Amino acid sequence: MEFLDAPPLPFYFTPEHEQFRSTLREFIAREVTPHVDDWDEAETFPRELYERSAALGILGLGYPEEYGGTPADIFYQLVVAEEFARCACGGVQASMNSHSIALPPILRGGSDALKRRVIEPVLAGRAIAALAVTEPSGGSDVASLKTPAVREGDHFIVNGEKTFITSGMRADFITTAVRTDPANKGAGGISVLVIDGSTAGLTRTALRKMGWWSSDTAHLRFDHCRVPAGNLVGTENQGFKILMNNFNTERLFMAALACGYAQVCLAEAVDWTRQRTSFGVALAQRQVVRHKLMDMTWRIDAARTLIYDLAYRIEHGLAQPAQLVARICLAKVQATQAMQFCADQAVQLLGGMGFMRGTRSERIYREVKVMMIGGGSEEVLKDLAARQFGL
Repeated sequence: MEFLDAPPLPFYFTPEHEQFRSTLREFIAREVTPHVDDWDEAETFPRELYERSAALGILGLGYPEEYGGTPADIFYQLVVAEEFARCACGGVQASMNSHSIALPPILRGGSDALKRRVIEPVLAGRAIAALAVTEPSGGSDVASLKTPAVREGDHFIVNGEKTFITSGMRADFITTAVRTDPANKGAGGISVLVIDGSTAGLTRTALRKMGWWSSDTAHLRFDHCRVPAGNLVGTENQGFKILMNNFNTERLFMAALACGYAQVCLAEAVDWTRQRTSFGVALAQRQVVRHKLMDMTWRIDAARTLIYDLAYRIEHGLAQPAQLVARICLAKVQATQAMQFCADQAVQLLGGMGFMRGTRSERIYREVKVMMIGGGSEEVLKDLAARQFGL
């Protein structure tokens, strides 16, 4: 349907990008979309989907060939976000792509042995990786995290808790933010450790959620977990910067996802209002309905334009770091607000059907808030952007 397809933009996307998009779209339509209702109700999806995705090259995009990846620019990542959004199931997308936030710190700061032990099997779909930063006491204020890791010889002893961890139940490797300098209560005392899922003392509890039902989300507890010192990512007490760099990519990816979900809502609303009649006239012929559809359209286009512009600036080094951080924050806010608006309007236009399970807009409506909170809430991101602008 034309309302689900953005016009081609050769300025940003090459024929190679579009060929990959076509292959990925076919894969999502065949392997994912027909099953998402059942997977949501079951609150899980087959682990084999990771290997099938890896065979297509999805999991390895942007990673070095030596670890089984495929070097790719940021626009390939935007294609992944946009095409995964078509299945209208955030749970599948979130777990399938949890490695996209768990592996970059390892790639940037891990030893070669750690990279090969973790990155290679994850990109091959044989293992799952998760990122564990958020704690029961807070999320966005990373510099205040508490989970202690005390060095004892060749190991760190980790205690504490993490929560809201995507892929936390199934993860084989957990990239974990810990405090290695108890005397430093700020960013300077933070390190990153890779904790194996089989580590003694690690317990996991599944969390039930408003949305993302098919994604396992876990509360993790570390009780005297012994983690080899070789699992340290980067330099001890210098992990904060590694984590912060991670957020920029995550937020831009989430912004592209949000635009994709918003466009799915628009497409479903257009389809419904063309078929549904009231008092002998198709809903799409009524001015108030047409205005709603156009309100949805311009919000999507405005957010997408900002995302593409930022991606271009990143690829070509055209932005100052502080400006880039600020505008990525604002892009994520704008895109998720567009998603919220479009989900609300689509459910309204679908009427009673919009309240029923099985419509794409109903699921997206439930999943809006996790997109607006995850990766940094609106309030945190606006304040961060203001500080980056020097206000």
